Amino acid sequence: MSRLNNDSASESSTSPNESNGVVESLLPETGDVKHDPYRAWRFRNFRLLFVGMFVAAIGEQMLQVALGWDLYERTHSALVLGGVGLFLFVPAVFFTLPAGHIADRYNRKRIVLVTLAVLALGSLVLTWLSYVQGSIWLIYGCLLVMGTAEAFNNPASSTMLPLLVPDDVFENAATWSSSSWQLASMLGPGLGGLLIALTGNGTAIYALNVVTALVFVVLMACIHIQRKQIQAGEQTTWRSVIEGLSFLRRTQVMLAAITLDLFAVLLGGATTLLPIFASSILHVGPVGLGWLRAAPSFGAIVVALFLAHRPPFQKAGRTLLLAVAGFGIATIAFGFSRNIWLSFVMLLLLGGLDNISVVIRNTLALTRTPDEMRGRVAAVNGLFVNASNQLGGFESGVTAQFFGPVLSVVGGGIGTILVVLFVSLIWPEMRRLGTLRTPDAE
Repeated sequence: MSRLNNDSASESSTSPNESNGVVESLLPETGDVKHDPYRAWRFRNFRLLFVGMFVAAIGEQMLQVALGWDLYERTHSALVLGGVGLFLFVPAVFFTLPAGHIADRYNRKRIVLVTLAVLALGSLVLTWLSYVQGSIWLIYGCLLVMGTAEAFNNPASSTMLPLLVPDDVFENAATWSSSSWQLASMLGPGLGGLLIALTGNGTAIYALNVVTALVFVVLMACIHIQRKQIQAGEQTTWRSVIEGLSFLRRTQVMLAAITLDLFAVLLGGATTLLPIFASSILHVGPVGLGWLRAAPSFGAIVVALFLAHRPPFQKAGRTLLLAVAGFGIATIAFGFSRNIWLSFVMLLLLGGLDNISVVIRNTLALTRTPDEMRGRVAAVNGLFVNASNQLGGFESGVTAQFFGPVLSVVGGGIGTILVVLFVSLIWPEMRRLGTLRTPDAE
Protein backbone atom coordinates (compact mmCIF):
# COMPACT_ATOMS: atom_id res chain seq x y z
CA MET A 1 0.00 0.00 0.00
CA SER A 2 1.05 3.61 -0.48
CA ARG A 3 2.73 5.34 2.41
CA LEU A 4 2.40 8.95 3.54
CA ASN A 5 4.99 11.20 2.02
CA ASN A 6 6.58 14.11 3.83
CA ASP A 7 4.11 16.66 2.47
CA SER A 8 0.95 14.81 3.49
CA ALA A 9 2.17 14.27 7.03
CA SER A 10 3.44 17.78 7.73
CA GLU A 11 2.33 20.03 10.55
CA SER A 12 1.20 23.32 9.01
CA SER A 13 4.32 24.70 7.31
CA THR A 14 6.57 22.42 9.37
CA SER A 15 8.06 19.34 7.76
CA PRO A 16 7.25 15.98 9.37
CA ASN A 17 10.97 15.63 9.81
CA GLU A 18 10.99 18.64 12.12
CA SER A 19 9.06 19.44 15.27
CA ASN A 20 9.60 22.54 17.43
CA GLY A 21 13.16 22.90 16.26
CA VAL A 22 14.05 19.24 16.74
CA VAL A 23 15.42 17.96 13.45
CA GLU A 24 14.45 14.37 12.82
CA SER A 25 17.57 13.86 10.75
CA LEU A 26 19.29 13.48 14.12
CA LEU A 27 17.38 10.20 14.32
CA PRO A 28 18.13 8.35 11.07
CA GLU A 29 15.29 6.24 9.75
CA THR A 30 17.35 3.24 8.83
CA GLY A 31 16.72 -0.06 10.52
CA ASP A 32 20.23 -0.11 11.96
CA VAL A 33 19.85 2.79 14.42
CA LYS A 34 18.90 2.48 18.04
CA HIS A 35 15.16 2.33 18.71
CA ASP A 36 13.79 5.66 20.00
CA PRO A 37 10.79 4.94 22.27
CA TYR A 38 9.83 8.64 22.51
CA ARG A 39 9.99 9.64 18.88
CA ALA A 40 6.27 10.45 18.57
CA TRP A 41 6.62 12.98 21.40
CA ARG A 42 8.89 15.12 19.21
CA PHE A 43 5.80 16.37 17.33
CA ARG A 44 3.83 19.24 18.88
CA ASN A 45 0.52 18.24 17.30
CA PHE A 46 0.87 14.72 18.69
CA ARG A 47 1.47 16.09 22.18
CA LEU A 48 -1.67 18.22 21.99
CA LEU A 49 -3.70 15.25 20.76
CA PHE A 50 -2.31 13.00 23.50
CA VAL A 51 -3.19 15.43 26.31
CA GLY A 52 -6.65 16.10 24.88
CA MET A 53 -7.39 12.39 24.55
CA PHE A 54 -6.17 11.81 28.09
CA VAL A 55 -8.33 14.52 29.68
CA ALA A 56 -11.45 13.58 27.72
CA ALA A 57 -10.95 9.87 28.41
CA ILE A 58 -10.79 10.47 32.17
CA GLY A 59 -14.19 12.13 31.97
CA GLU A 60 -15.61 9.37 29.79
CA GLN A 61 -14.38 6.64 32.11
CA MET A 62 -15.86 8.36 35.16
CA LEU A 63 -19.09 8.72 33.19
CA GLN A 64 -19.26 4.99 32.49
CA VAL A 65 -18.78 4.19 36.17
CA ALA A 66 -21.49 6.67 37.15
CA LEU A 67 -23.96 5.34 34.57
CA GLY A 68 -23.43 1.73 35.59
CA TRP A 69 -23.73 2.43 39.32
CA ASP A 70 -26.71 4.82 39.07
CA LEU A 71 -28.75 2.58 36.81
CA TYR A 72 -28.08 -0.59 38.78
CA GLU A 73 -28.80 1.12 42.10
CA ARG A 74 -32.10 2.42 40.76
CA THR A 75 -33.26 -0.77 39.04
CA HIS A 76 -31.09 -3.72 40.18
CA SER A 77 -31.50 -5.02 36.64
CA ALA A 78 -28.74 -6.47 34.48
CA LEU A 79 -31.01 -5.88 31.48
CA VAL A 80 -31.04 -2.14 32.16
CA LEU A 81 -27.23 -2.15 32.26
CA GLY A 82 -27.21 -3.97 28.92
CA GLY A 83 -29.54 -1.31 27.53
CA VAL A 84 -26.75 1.25 27.84
CA GLY A 85 -24.71 -0.74 25.34
CA LEU A 86 -27.68 -1.22 23.04
CA PHE A 87 -28.53 2.49 22.78
CA LEU A 88 -24.90 3.33 22.08
CA PHE A 89 -24.70 0.55 19.49
CA VAL A 90 -27.76 1.44 17.39
CA PRO A 91 -26.41 4.75 15.99
CA ALA A 92 -23.09 3.06 15.24
CA VAL A 93 -24.90 0.61 12.94
CA PHE A 94 -26.68 3.34 10.98
CA PHE A 95 -24.09 6.13 10.88
CA THR A 96 -20.55 4.71 11.07
CA LEU A 97 -20.14 3.88 7.37
CA PRO A 98 -21.51 7.26 6.16
CA ALA A 99 -19.28 8.90 8.78
CA GLY A 100 -16.24 7.26 7.19
CA HIS A 101 -17.20 8.73 3.81
CA ILE A 102 -17.59 12.16 5.41
CA ALA A 103 -14.21 11.85 7.15
CA ASP A 104 -12.55 11.22 3.77
CA ARG A 105 -14.34 14.12 2.09
CA TYR A 106 -14.49 16.90 4.66
CA ASN A 107 -12.29 18.57 7.26
CA ARG A 108 -11.54 15.86 9.83
CA LYS A 109 -10.48 18.30 12.52
CA ARG A 110 -13.76 20.23 12.18
CA ILE A 111 -15.76 17.00 12.42
CA VAL A 112 -13.98 16.11 15.66
CA LEU A 113 -14.64 19.58 17.12
CA VAL A 114 -18.36 19.45 16.33
CA THR A 115 -18.84 15.93 17.69
CA LEU A 116 -16.95 16.78 20.88
CA ALA A 117 -19.29 19.73 21.40
CA VAL A 118 -22.30 17.41 21.00
CA LEU A 119 -20.82 14.98 23.53
CA ALA A 120 -20.33 17.84 26.00
CA LEU A 121 -23.97 18.86 25.52
CA GLY A 122 -25.09 15.27 26.07
CA SER A 123 -23.18 15.10 29.34
CA LEU A 124 -24.82 18.34 30.40
CA VAL A 125 -28.25 16.80 29.83
CA LEU A 126 -27.21 13.70 31.79
CA THR A 127 -26.20 15.99 34.65
CA TRP A 128 -29.68 17.44 34.78
CA LEU A 129 -31.36 14.02 34.46
CA SER A 130 -29.25 12.67 37.31
CA TYR A 131 -30.08 15.66 39.51
CA VAL A 132 -33.86 15.33 38.99
CA GLN A 133 -33.83 11.50 38.84
CA GLY A 134 -35.18 11.62 35.31
CA SER A 135 -36.70 8.74 33.40
CA ILE A 136 -34.50 5.83 32.33
CA TRP A 137 -35.86 6.28 28.83
CA LEU A 138 -34.72 9.92 28.76
CA ILE A 139 -31.25 8.73 29.77
CA TYR A 140 -31.35 6.18 26.95
CA GLY A 141 -32.41 8.94 24.54
CA CYS A 142 -29.46 11.06 25.59
CA LEU A 143 -27.14 8.09 25.10
CA LEU A 144 -28.61 7.63 21.62
CA VAL A 145 -27.58 11.19 20.69
CA MET A 146 -24.13 10.74 22.23
CA GLY A 147 -23.71 7.45 20.40
CA THR A 148 -24.49 9.23 17.12
CA ALA A 149 -21.82 11.83 17.86
CA GLU A 150 -19.35 9.04 18.65
CA ALA A 151 -20.18 7.34 15.35
CA PHE A 152 -19.09 10.45 13.44
CA ASN A 153 -16.19 11.22 15.76
CA ASN A 154 -14.41 7.87 15.60
CA PRO A 155 -13.50 7.70 11.86
CA ALA A 156 -12.35 11.33 11.83
CA SER A 157 -10.33 11.23 15.04
CA SER A 158 -8.72 7.86 14.37
CA THR A 159 -7.46 9.03 10.96
CA MET A 160 -5.85 12.25 12.20
CA LEU A 161 -2.75 10.52 13.53
CA PRO A 162 -1.17 10.02 10.06
CA LEU A 163 -1.42 13.80 9.60
CA LEU A 164 0.58 14.43 12.77
CA VAL A 165 3.54 12.05 12.42
CA PRO A 166 5.38 10.36 9.50
CA ASP A 167 4.59 6.78 8.61
CA ASP A 168 7.64 5.22 10.23
CA VAL A 169 6.45 6.57 13.60
CA PHE A 170 2.97 5.01 13.35
CA GLU A 171 3.63 2.02 15.61
CA ASN A 172 5.27 4.19 18.27
CA ALA A 173 2.51 6.81 18.06
CA ALA A 174 -0.23 4.15 18.18
CA THR A 175 1.36 2.67 21.31
CA TRP A 176 1.51 6.01 23.10
CA SER A 177 -2.02 6.94 21.95
CA SER A 178 -3.28 3.70 23.43
CA SER A 179 -1.43 4.45 26.67
CA SER A 180 -3.21 7.82 26.88
CA TRP A 181 -6.58 6.10 26.81
CA GLN A 182 -5.48 3.36 29.15
CA LEU A 183 -3.92 5.74 31.70
CA ALA A 184 -7.18 7.66 31.80
CA SER A 185 -9.08 4.38 32.05
CA MET A 186 -6.94 3.47 35.05
CA LEU A 187 -7.43 6.77 36.89
CA GLY A 188 -10.97 7.62 35.76
CA PRO A 189 -12.85 4.66 37.27
CA GLY A 190 -11.07 5.03 40.62
CA LEU A 191 -11.89 8.73 40.74
CA GLY A 192 -15.44 8.00 39.63
CA GLY A 193 -15.96 5.42 42.36
CA LEU A 194 -14.52 7.80 44.96
CA LEU A 195 -16.81 10.65 43.86
CA ILE A 196 -19.85 8.36 43.97
CA ALA A 197 -18.89 7.26 47.49
CA LEU A 198 -18.57 10.92 48.56
CA THR A 199 -21.69 12.30 46.84
CA GLY A 200 -23.96 9.24 46.67
CA ASN A 201 -24.69 9.56 42.93
CA GLY A 202 -23.18 10.43 39.57
CA THR A 203 -24.38 14.02 39.13
CA ALA A 204 -20.99 15.62 39.81
CA ILE A 205 -19.31 13.14 37.47
CA TYR A 206 -21.60 14.01 34.57
CA ALA A 207 -20.81 17.69 35.12
CA LEU A 208 -17.06 17.00 35.17
CA ASN A 209 -17.36 15.14 31.88
CA VAL A 210 -18.73 18.34 30.32
CA VAL A 211 -15.58 20.17 31.42
CA THR A 212 -13.19 17.48 30.15
CA ALA A 213 -14.88 17.41 26.73
CA LEU A 214 -14.54 21.19 26.42
CA VAL A 215 -10.85 20.99 27.37
CA PHE A 216 -10.34 18.54 24.49
CA VAL A 217 -12.14 20.98 22.17
CA VAL A 218 -9.67 23.75 23.08
CA LEU A 219 -6.61 21.53 22.61
CA MET A 220 -7.93 20.16 19.32
CA ALA A 221 -8.43 23.73 18.09
CA CYS A 222 -4.72 24.38 18.75
CA ILE A 223 -3.66 21.59 16.38
CA HIS A 224 -2.65 23.05 13.02
CA ILE A 225 -3.15 20.93 9.91
CA GLN A 226 -3.23 22.24 6.36
CA ARG A 227 -6.71 22.19 4.90
CA LYS A 228 -5.64 20.33 1.75
CA GLN A 229 -4.28 17.45 3.81
CA ILE A 230 -7.58 16.56 5.38
CA GLN A 231 -9.61 16.64 2.18
CA ALA A 232 -7.65 14.04 0.22
CA GLY A 233 -10.84 12.19 -0.70
CA GLU A 234 -12.82 15.24 -1.81
CA GLN A 235 -13.76 13.71 -5.17
CA THR A 236 -15.33 10.57 -3.70
CA THR A 237 -19.03 9.80 -4.20
CA TRP A 238 -21.55 8.23 -1.84
CA ARG A 239 -21.05 4.92 -3.59
CA SER A 240 -17.59 4.91 -2.05
CA VAL A 241 -19.13 4.33 1.40
CA ILE A 242 -18.86 0.57 0.93
CA GLU A 243 -15.30 0.69 -0.44
CA GLY A 244 -13.95 0.24 3.07
CA LEU A 245 -15.61 -3.18 3.19
CA SER A 246 -14.16 -4.13 -0.19
CA PHE A 247 -10.69 -3.02 0.87
CA LEU A 248 -10.81 -5.12 4.03
CA ARG A 249 -12.06 -8.13 2.08
CA ARG A 250 -8.97 -7.86 -0.13
CA THR A 251 -6.62 -7.27 2.82
CA GLN A 252 -7.01 -10.58 4.61
CA VAL A 253 -4.63 -9.92 7.49
CA MET A 254 -6.53 -6.78 8.53
CA LEU A 255 -9.83 -8.61 8.26
CA ALA A 256 -8.49 -11.36 10.53
CA ALA A 257 -7.23 -8.83 13.11
CA ILE A 258 -10.57 -7.02 13.22
CA THR A 259 -12.46 -10.31 13.53
CA LEU A 260 -10.32 -11.35 16.49
CA ASP A 261 -10.89 -8.10 18.32
CA LEU A 262 -14.59 -8.00 17.46
CA PHE A 263 -15.42 -11.35 18.99
CA ALA A 264 -13.08 -10.92 21.95
CA VAL A 265 -14.91 -7.72 22.91
CA LEU A 266 -18.34 -9.07 21.98
CA LEU A 267 -17.95 -12.20 24.09
CA GLY A 268 -15.79 -10.82 26.91
CA GLY A 269 -18.45 -9.16 29.07
CA ALA A 270 -16.52 -8.91 32.34
CA THR A 271 -16.25 -5.11 32.24
CA THR A 272 -19.94 -4.53 31.51
CA LEU A 273 -21.00 -6.72 34.42
CA LEU A 274 -18.53 -5.27 36.93
CA PRO A 275 -21.28 -3.42 38.88
CA ILE A 276 -22.94 -6.80 39.56
CA PHE A 277 -19.66 -8.49 40.52
CA ALA A 278 -18.67 -5.58 42.78
CA SER A 279 -22.06 -5.35 44.47
CA SER A 280 -23.39 -8.91 44.66
CA ILE A 281 -20.45 -11.32 44.22
CA LEU A 282 -17.26 -9.67 45.52
CA HIS A 283 -19.10 -7.26 47.89
CA VAL A 284 -16.63 -4.37 47.52
CA GLY A 285 -18.99 -1.40 46.99
CA PRO A 286 -18.53 1.63 44.71
CA VAL A 287 -14.89 2.24 45.63
CA GLY A 288 -14.07 -1.38 44.85
CA LEU A 289 -15.98 -1.05 41.59
CA GLY A 290 -13.83 1.91 40.63
CA TRP A 291 -10.61 0.00 41.25
CA LEU A 292 -11.86 -3.09 39.45
CA ARG A 293 -12.67 -0.95 36.43
CA ALA A 294 -9.22 0.61 36.67
CA ALA A 295 -7.42 -2.75 36.74
CA PRO A 296 -7.56 -3.50 32.96
CA SER A 297 -6.17 -0.06 32.19
CA PHE A 298 -3.35 -0.47 34.69
CA GLY A 299 -2.37 -3.70 32.98
CA ALA A 300 -2.62 -1.98 29.59
CA ILE A 301 -0.34 0.86 30.74
CA VAL A 302 2.35 -1.58 31.85
CA VAL A 303 2.18 -3.36 28.49
CA ALA A 304 2.15 -0.06 26.56
CA LEU A 305 5.33 1.11 28.28
CA PHE A 306 6.93 -2.24 27.51
CA LEU A 307 5.89 -2.06 23.84
CA ALA A 308 7.12 1.53 23.48
CA HIS A 309 10.59 0.58 24.72
CA ARG A 310 10.96 -2.58 22.67
CA PRO A 311 11.78 -2.83 18.94
CA PRO A 312 8.85 -3.20 16.51
CA PHE A 313 7.06 -6.55 16.34
CA GLN A 314 8.79 -9.25 14.29
CA LYS A 315 6.10 -11.96 14.70
CA ALA A 316 3.02 -9.77 15.04
CA GLY A 317 0.49 -12.37 13.86
CA ARG A 318 1.48 -15.07 16.31
CA THR A 319 1.67 -12.47 19.10
CA LEU A 320 -1.86 -11.28 18.34
CA LEU A 321 -3.31 -14.81 18.35
CA LEU A 322 -1.66 -15.67 21.66
CA ALA A 323 -2.76 -12.36 23.22
CA VAL A 324 -6.43 -12.88 22.33
CA ALA A 325 -6.33 -16.50 23.53
CA GLY A 326 -4.83 -15.31 26.82
CA PHE A 327 -7.63 -12.73 27.01
CA GLY A 328 -10.17 -15.56 26.89
CA ILE A 329 -8.38 -17.56 29.59
CA ALA A 330 -8.20 -14.55 31.91
CA THR A 331 -11.91 -13.89 31.33
CA ILE A 332 -12.78 -17.44 32.42
CA ALA A 333 -10.65 -17.12 35.56
CA PHE A 334 -12.30 -13.81 36.46
CA GLY A 335 -15.76 -15.31 36.07
CA PHE A 336 -14.99 -18.09 38.55
CA SER A 337 -13.10 -15.91 41.04
CA ARG A 338 -14.59 -15.04 44.42
CA ASN A 339 -11.44 -13.33 45.71
CA ILE A 340 -11.04 -9.60 45.11
CA TRP A 341 -7.27 -9.87 44.58
CA LEU A 342 -7.53 -12.73 42.09
CA SER A 343 -10.25 -10.84 40.24
CA PHE A 344 -8.05 -7.72 40.19
CA VAL A 345 -5.08 -9.65 38.76
CA MET A 346 -7.23 -11.28 36.06
CA LEU A 347 -8.51 -7.85 35.03
CA LEU A 348 -4.90 -6.63 34.88
CA LEU A 349 -4.14 -9.45 32.45
CA LEU A 350 -7.25 -8.68 30.41
CA GLY A 351 -6.16 -5.08 29.92
CA GLY A 352 -2.55 -5.89 29.09
CA LEU A 353 -3.39 -8.57 26.55
CA ASP A 354 -6.11 -6.44 24.99
CA ASN A 355 -3.66 -3.57 24.53
CA ILE A 356 -1.35 -5.80 22.48
CA SER A 357 -4.29 -6.48 20.18
CA VAL A 358 -5.16 -2.76 19.96
CA VAL A 359 -1.62 -1.68 19.04
CA ILE A 360 -1.20 -4.36 16.37
CA ARG A 361 -4.62 -3.74 14.83
CA ASN A 362 -4.30 0.08 14.80
CA THR A 363 -0.79 -0.03 13.33
CA LEU A 364 -1.95 -2.40 10.60
CA ALA A 365 -4.80 -0.01 9.74
CA LEU A 366 -2.39 2.93 9.50
CA THR A 367 0.35 1.22 7.50
CA ARG A 368 -1.75 -0.89 5.11
CA THR A 369 -4.35 1.73 4.12
CA PRO A 370 -3.83 4.66 1.68
CA ASP A 371 -4.72 8.03 3.22
CA GLU A 372 -7.59 8.71 0.81
CA MET A 373 -9.37 5.62 2.13
CA ARG A 374 -8.45 5.83 5.82
CA GLY A 375 -11.75 7.37 6.88
CA ARG A 376 -13.83 4.61 5.29
CA VAL A 377 -11.58 1.82 6.53
CA ALA A 378 -11.61 3.36 10.01
CA ALA A 379 -15.40 3.48 9.80
CA VAL A 380 -15.62 -0.22 9.04
CA ASN A 381 -13.16 -0.89 11.83
CA GLY A 382 -15.32 1.22 14.14
CA LEU A 383 -18.48 -0.56 13.09
CA PHE A 384 -17.12 -4.04 13.69
CA VAL A 385 -14.90 -3.29 16.69
CA ASN A 386 -15.96 -0.16 18.54
CA ALA A 387 -19.65 -0.97 18.14
CA SER A 388 -18.96 -4.45 19.47
CA ASN A 389 -18.25 -2.84 22.83
CA GLN A 390 -21.83 -1.62 23.00
CA LEU A 391 -23.39 -4.75 21.47
CA GLY A 392 -21.20 -6.89 23.71
CA GLY A 393 -22.48 -4.97 26.71
CA PHE A 394 -26.06 -5.68 25.67
CA GLU A 395 -25.27 -9.35 25.05
CA SER A 396 -23.65 -9.64 28.47
CA GLY A 397 -26.61 -8.00 30.15
CA VAL A 398 -29.10 -10.33 28.45
CA THR A 399 -27.15 -13.54 29.16
CA ALA A 400 -26.52 -12.44 32.76
CA GLN A 401 -30.23 -11.76 33.21
CA PHE A 402 -31.20 -15.29 32.13
CA PHE A 403 -28.15 -17.39 33.07
CA GLY A 404 -26.42 -15.34 35.76
CA PRO A 405 -23.28 -13.17 35.56
CA VAL A 406 -20.82 -16.01 36.17
CA LEU A 407 -22.00 -18.18 33.28
CA SER A 408 -22.20 -15.09 31.08
CA VAL A 409 -18.55 -14.20 31.67
CA VAL A 410 -17.17 -17.75 31.60
CA GLY A 411 -19.07 -18.60 28.43
CA GLY A 412 -17.70 -15.47 26.77
CA GLY A 413 -14.13 -16.49 27.63
CA ILE A 414 -14.64 -19.95 26.16
CA GLY A 415 -16.12 -18.43 23.02
CA THR A 416 -13.11 -16.12 22.66
CA ILE A 417 -10.69 -19.06 22.68
CA LEU A 418 -12.77 -20.84 20.03
CA VAL A 419 -12.69 -17.72 17.84
CA VAL A 420 -8.87 -17.67 18.01
CA LEU A 421 -8.77 -21.28 16.78
CA PHE A 422 -11.16 -20.55 13.90
CA VAL A 423 -9.31 -17.38 12.81
CA SER A 424 -5.94 -19.14 12.82
CA LEU A 425 -7.42 -21.81 10.53
CA ILE A 426 -9.45 -19.57 8.22
CA TRP A 427 -6.75 -16.91 7.77
CA PRO A 428 -3.31 -18.58 7.77
CA GLU A 429 -1.92 -15.18 6.71
CA MET A 430 -2.34 -14.08 10.32
CA ARG A 431 -0.14 -16.90 11.62
CA ARG A 432 2.56 -15.90 9.12
CA LEU A 433 2.39 -12.14 9.72
CA GLY A 434 5.81 -10.79 10.64
CA THR A 435 6.41 -7.04 10.95
CA LEU A 436 3.73 -4.34 10.79
CA ARG A 437 5.46 -2.31 8.11
CA THR A 438 3.90 -1.80 4.71
CA PRO A 439 4.51 -4.76 2.37
CA ASP A 440 6.73 -2.70 0.06
CA ALA A 441 8.90 -1.70 3.03
CA GLU A 442 9.52 -5.27 4.18
